[in-house]
Amino acid sequence: MKQMRCAAAHPGLGERAFVRIARNGFGDALNSYPHSMAWFKDRLVVGTTRSNLCLFKVSKIEKKLDRWPVECPDYVYDLDMRAQIWSFDPTEARPGVENSGWTLRARAPWIDAQGERLPRELGYRGMCVFKGTSDREECLYVATYTPARGFGTRILRSEDGIRFDEIPMPEGFDRSVITLRLVVPFKGRLFTSPTGKAGGNPNQTGQAVIYASADPAGGSWEPVNLPGFGDPGNIGIFEMVGCGDYLYAGTGNPAGYQIWRTRAEGPAPYDWDCVVTNGAYRGPLNQGVASFAVHQGLVYAGSGIQHGGIDRGAGIGPAGPELIRIHENGRWDLVVGSSRDTPEGARAPLSGYTPGFNNLFNGYFWQMESHDGWLYLGTFDWTTMLRYSERGAWPAPFRKMIERVGVEKLVQTRGGAELYRSRDGENWLPVTTQGFGNAFNYGIRTLQSTPYGLAVGLVNPFGPRVGFDGPDGYGYRYNPDGGLEIWLGQKRERNLP
Repeated sequence: MKQMRCAAAHPGLGERAFVRIARNGFGDALNSYPHSMAWFKDRLVVGTTRSNLCLFKVSKIEKKLDRWPVECPDYVYDLDMRAQIWSFDPTEARPGVENSGWTLRARAPWIDAQGERLPRELGYRGMCVFKGTSDREECLYVATYTPARGFGTRILRSEDGIRFDEIPMPEGFDRSVITLRLVVPFKGRLFTSPTGKAGGNPNQTGQAVIYASADPAGGSWEPVNLPGFGDPGNIGIFEMVGCGDYLYAGTGNPAGYQIWRTRAEGPAPYDWDCVVTNGAYRGPLNQGVASFAVHQGLVYAGSGIQHGGIDRGAGIGPAGPELIRIHENGRWDLVVGSSRDTPEGARAPLSGYTPGFNNLFNGYFWQMESHDGWLYLGTFDWTTMLRYSERGAWPAPFRKMIERVGVEKLVQTRGGAELYRSRDGENWLPVTTQGFGNAFNYGIRTLQSTPYGLAVGLVNPFGPRVGFDGPDGYGYRYNPDGGLEIWLGQKRERNLP
């Protein structure tokens, strides 16, 4: 492993610098995903998705679980699945008072869909601050995740972070699209792309199309790329980010992700160039771009295989994610991953880490953020799911390895999402490798730089009642550690008031 030469001079935020500012889903453990996050009007705003494991149970995605991890009703909408938006005012937080400083700002309304009462939104999957040509000031734009039997996905807009209104979608937008993952500002326009369709897959639309608008509130959208960039294997646009003069877009593709970029100039569709192909020559094991970040003028791209690192339907995985970085001239470096020869020359991981930061159980590099001179990277770790998985389906070598250590010991010593940091993008230090001490915190879905520190949103769908093995067999009990959590990393001089 390379020497951490920058660590002593620039300590950054270690685990002790972080404090928990929200737990148990703000007091409602059905709030399991902090799916979106933004700093707006001097507050941290968080959009939730509700009871994801119960949604997953009724989905058409192939599963290999012996026992279901959480207690779910036979009909999922017997639960209150209405997504929520919360805001945190640091000046109102009181030390030692759980969930203080937080206010529920919005809750999805009920709708009537052919006589069935459904939530209009199950989740708020993306969020950004943007000022369109008809906006009086910067507004908060929110991408939604909706029921398959609902009215299709929408983008919400708020001037004050309290009232959220629907805005017009692109003309001819397919109502079977149930979710957007992205709302990304760049060069005075807002960019988005369909993420999932009704029919069981929230991460695949079959139409990798990017829409742009300088006036999203007025509904003036236009497609700005050829569908799939001309490749039908591109099943969706998973991530976008602006860096310098270019907008970068990362696709999902069973043959390996692609990364395209454009100057976003001239008439649509824009001119796009492919700067990374075939999953950075790792192929299907780099199925999709799960995260982007810009740090010190370079673009970092983290990969992942959908459904937690094992796409059973496509026969891909399990495999750990990789991290690459892209220079302005289009050349890319392998930062974390497997050494290999490529048509562009040999690549070896600059960090010395193999996929997943040497951890087989890291399924995605799920979120990245540049904050105060450091790049932070959060993972999804599926160790805790070993308790519930179908052990008879495990490959023999894997089963022997797990049995040698023991499932519970693995969960106790390795369970929980991981957060890493790097000053230069090559030398990395762990902040936490166990979900800040809670093995049920199995993913870091959101990171947000704020004037008060780095906010970390941890996914935790293991509530309110979680499965366990007891003297009378498998059953469910209340889980005091269930529900999403938010942590804030601060320098001493910036402690919360």
